[in-house]
Amino acid sequence: MRLGISHVLPHEDAKDFARVQREAGLSAVVFPVDYKADANTVADYADACQDSKLLIAEVGAWCNPISEIAAQREASLERCIGQLRLAEEIGAKCCVNVAGAYRGKRWDTYHPLNLTQKAFDATVACVQSIIDTVNPKHTKYCLEAMPWMVPTSPQEYIKLIQAVDREAFSVHIDVTNWVFTLEHYFNSAAFIDEIFDLLGTQAQSCHLKDNRLSEEMTFQFYEVPVGTGGLDVAHYMERAEAVSPEMPMILEHLTGDQAYYDAIKRTYEIAKAHNITIR
Repeated sequence: MRLGISHVLPHEDAKDFARVQREAGLSAVVFPVDYKADANTVADYADACQDSKLLIAEVGAWCNPISEIAAQREASLERCIGQLRLAEEIGAKCCVNVAGAYRGKRWDTYHPLNLTQKAFDATVACVQSIIDTVNPKHTKYCLEAMPWMVPTSPQEYIKLIQAVDREAFSVHIDVTNWVFTLEHYFNSAAFIDEIFDLLGTQAQSCHLKDNRLSEEMTFQFYEVPVGTGGLDVAHYMERAEAVSPEMPMILEHLTGDQAYYDAIKRTYEIAKAHNITIR
C-alpha cells in the first residue's frame, strides 16, 4: 500500500512539498493545489511528485453538485468539472467528492431527502454530466462512501455504478464512514470483507481513519485517529494491499501537523505488526 495524508504539511515550494512528504514516510499525495491555480504551479507540483515517485492518489472536489439551491449547484458542478480535468491532466488516480446534500444547511449534511429516489436520480445525472463533459481517459471520478447520502452501503454503490454506466466512474472506499451499526462495529473485519469482496477490484483510493462507540446515551459514534478506535485497521490495510500493492490509503480529519505525524507512526507500527508493506 501507499500512505498519504489529506493535510498539507508546511513547505516552501513544489520540490519542498515532495521532500517533506517523503521525509514523513509518505508515498501517496492528495494534490495540494486546485484547478484555479496557474498552469506553471500545477506543472511544478505534478513534476515534483513524479520526480519523487509520489503517487498522486486524489484530487478532491468537496462540494455539493446536487443542491436544490441553483447557485450552489452550478458553482459545485463547475468545480467538479475543473477538478476532474485537473486530475486527468496530472495523472491522478481519481477525482473524489461526495454526492452532496439534496437539501440542508451544510454541503455534506444529512437530510431525509438524501435517501430518496429523487436524490439518487439527481446523483446519477450529476455524475454522468461531469464525466461526459470532461471525458477522461486515464483518471476516474469517484464518490466517497457516506453514512447519510448516496452511496450508503456497498450494495448501493454497486447499484449506483450500474445506473451511472460510465467507464470513468469508479469506487472510493472509506470503511469508517459506513460503520454506523453495532453489527458493523463489533464485526468490522467481516464488514471490511463484504466491502472489498463487492467493490475492491474497482477501488481507486481509500481513506484511513477509525471510530469509537461512545458509552454515553444515546447511540453515538465518534471518528478518532487511526489505531485508537474499534475498527480492525490492520484487516482494512490487508484487504486494500491485496487489491493492489499500490493502493493509496489517505489519513484525514486530524488537527495540526503533529497529529498527522503521530498517525503516520501508528500506521507504520500496525503495518509492521501484520507484515504489510508501505511502499
